[in-house]
Amino acid sequence: MTSDFEKRRFEFGKQLRTLLGREQFKDFAARLGWNASKVSKIATGKQTPSDADLAAWLRAVNAPRSLVAKLTVELTDLQLEQVEWRAELRAGHRARQEDLSRSEARAELIRAVDIMCVPGLLRTADYARAIFATQADLLEVPSGDLDDAVRARLRRQQVLYSGQRVEILFAQASLANPVCSADQMRVQVDRVLSLIGLPNVRLGIIPLWRTLPNLLPHGFWVIDDVVLVETVTAEHRITDPEQVAVYNRLTDRLWDSAAEDDAARAVLAETSAHWGLG
Repeated sequence: MTSDFEKRRFEFGKQLRTLLGREQFKDFAARLGWNASKVSKIATGKQTPSDADLAAWLRAVNAPRSLVAKLTVELTDLQLEQVEWRAELRAGHRARQEDLSRSEARAELIRAVDIMCVPGLLRTADYARAIFATQADLLEVPSGDLDDAVRARLRRQQVLYSGQRVEILFAQASLANPVCSADQMRVQVDRVLSLIGLPNVRLGIIPLWRTLPNLLPHGFWVIDDVVLVETVTAEHRITDPEQVAVYNRLTDRLWDSAAEDDAARAVLAETSAHWGLG
């Protein structure tokens, strides 16, 4: 019996197969430097492509930006479902455990500011996994739940498409000091590029060497009237209205130093070229 997940993966592979036109799997694989069986498995829905696989596939067929954005979102959903499906299989096909609680009231405004890493709402699975793995190593804690952590992180990205107001501002330095391989960073840059211009999402990058209005000692999130500050070993929740106002004021000022839209695309292109990714 075919599961819902397998049906969705088949339909996803069918979309990728259509993009090949009349090109044979072996010819397309040769262009990508892949084994022909890998192309066949992805195209027929027997294998879930990685973020890097999808990016390479879409570049090879010169897919339009709108389609890249659409398929990237679909792959994220598919990856989430695959993790849950595997968990269900391990449990002997028992009913899935209750999904993560969604009872938390949705925020009207989310503002993310970061200086040394790509904010979670923009991360690919590989980038998120690298962050979690290095943090677990530093804190000397078990890393056996990395898949669950990545799943939880990616699930949060749904707010980008839910109509909520989201502002994401991060420094170019987060891409200049990568936490994963060059190929994975290229996919991460592509991911950010695909999200520029999303409705209800304001995305900005603070370029290197740009004068800042105020010193930014750490990243933070402002979710309505609450500020979350993550340090090396803990997360702090700030609810004092005067302090929250300061963080909002700092965020407003930082936006004055940010590159947006085409200027942000130029910053990403510069970063890619510097690391030999473009």
